[in-house]
Amino acid sequence: MHKSRLAGFIIDCNTPDLEQAAAFWSAALGYPLCPRAEEHAPQKYREMLTGENGLHIEVQSVDHGSRVHLDIETDDIEAEVARLEALGAKRVEKGLRWWVMEAPTGQRFCVVRPQRADFATGAKAWK
Repeated sequence: MHKSRLAGFIIDCNTPDLEQAAAFWSAALGYPLCPRAEEHAPQKYREMLTGENGLHIEVQSVDHGSRVHLDIETDDIEAEVARLEALGAKRVEKGLRWWVMEAPTGQRFCVVRPQRADFATGAKAWK
């Protein structure tokens, strides 16, 4: 048995100025940006401070077209990917610690490790 749930979303921005894009989305959504010194992500991401149990929201610099994608967090990536494949999703690309997937309807999303502090109590259990 494994658990999973919506972790949050990533705002993919095809832009040479990640800081400007992050500043816009921070102001638009009303969440401050995490100070650079506290971020754990590589330089192509800017994370927002949404609170301990808030959705995980990042602005990401990308080479493909700008879009928004969802992240599904899980305690067993392979089990969750297999569950989603059984529902009709397909694997697109393996990341360092995640899978990029595509829904039967064409939307891309990622299956990632737990992102939020309350994962253990808030996620749905799957068999």
